[in-house]
Amino acid sequence: MDCLFCKIVAGEIPSAKVYEDEWVYAFKDINPQMPVHILVVPKRHIGSADEIDEKNSSDVSKIFEAIPKIAKMQNLTNGYRIVSNCGKDACQSVHHLHFHILGGGQMAEKMS
Repeated sequence: MDCLFCKIVAGEIPSAKVYEDEWVYAFKDINPQMPVHILVVPKRHIGSADEIDEKNSSDVSKIFEAIPKIAKMQNLTNGYRIVSNCGKDACQSVHHLHFHILGGGQMAEKMS
């Protein structure tokens, strides 16, 4: 499979890792939109939110168990935003399910 995030998880492409466990890998975004911008991915390939089903939903739950730990490690005490793009119109650029943790400053109320 020629998936950028699968290669990052496998260690074939370097990343600035901030968290890893049996199910989840998290690393700094190379084009940060906020002072803290972390990508959180399941280690098992899931193409997007459209592919979440009963066979892989436990992987997604592990991501949401890891996100508060990662936010705490990044000192995001005043809050943070979690974003996942799904499909072309949402500008999903890597077709491996991932969640952006954004924080470290005041965000605009609108996401446009």
